[in-house]
Amino acid sequence: MLHNVLSQLDKLMTFERADAHCDIPCKIYDPQIAQVAALSVIRFVDLIQEIAAKDELTVADQAQLSRLVREKEIHAAKVKDEVRTMWGDYFKQPQFEKYPNTNELVHSIMLAGSACKQHITREPAEKLLTLVNEFAASFWATKGVDTFTATCPYPPEEQVVYPKLG
Repeated sequence: MLHNVLSQLDKLMTFERADAHCDIPCKIYDPQIAQVAALSVIRFVDLIQEIAAKDELTVADQAQLSRLVREKEIHAAKVKDEVRTMWGDYFKQPQFEKYPNTNELVHSIMLAGSACKQHITREPAEKLLTLVNEFAASFWATKGVDTFTATCPYPPEEQVVYPKLG
């Protein structure tokens, strides 16, 4: 009955839906999503620059440019959301003691993500990936997992921190 009342109220008021990582301590956290999103930001900037290099833009180019800018901003926000969730849900006092610069690093990632939304140049996007890689390395270290750095096998072919598994 309560569900029906709330459903009807939701239809009348059209409350905004919220999505969040659940508050059940599943212990499933992985910085890979943030890393792929940061790589995507770099790739979108590269594609935007390819369009910008053209002498004239067709309607199709303009539409593609709009989509690329939109996706760049969505992925920059995704980086921020993923890192914020891991910082808020996973990192506790023992991790902060081991990595005392975590709060500063997360704040730098938030600022870099915002800079990526504001600009269409590669430098802020590369900085974002560098910071997210630093976050990934410290995250894996808190779990006792060694890491290695390698070039990702797809554009933009940047260096990424990976966990050594198995």
